[in-house]
Amino acid sequence: MIASRVLFVCLGNICRSPLAESVARKRLAEAGLDVSVASCGTGGWHAGEGADPRMVAAARVAGHDLSGHRARQLRARDFADYDLLLAMDRDNLRELRKLAATSLQAERAALFLEWTDAAPPLEFPDPWYGDAAGFEASVQLAERGVAGLIERLRDASR
Repeated sequence: MIASRVLFVCLGNICRSPLAESVARKRLAEAGLDVSVASCGTGGWHAGEGADPRMVAAARVAGHDLSGHRARQLRARDFADYDLLLAMDRDNLRELRKLAATSLQAERAALFLEWTDAAPPLEFPDPWYGDAAGFEASVQLAERGVAGLIERLRDASR
């Protein structure tokens, strides 16, 4: 499947998915791939808020800017607007598949880190309850996941 529109999905859209979106936007451009990316959360309680300040700080150190991010909740039309919906963990993947209107829409949802070299972890841990080290580790996981995504996109276009 060639994906030209990718949506990253986590729970509140203030940590993992905006980070993955930012990393993907930068790395896809560097790779010369014309893929649009966005992010959202399955929950809406953070809608309109910026990214978690701890994630903003960890991302900034790695050269990614999350300062303009505003959280939003998943919408029904996202299943039509995006070719691929990448969930950060199995709970969010289950929610995506539950909310999909058709089996074809559900099939376009996958775990983000399954697109990597398949080394553990396959789920992207939520750093919300952890310390700064968890947010720093999140940046590395996002980079790894995006690298895998780029490889798959290149393979699919060949």
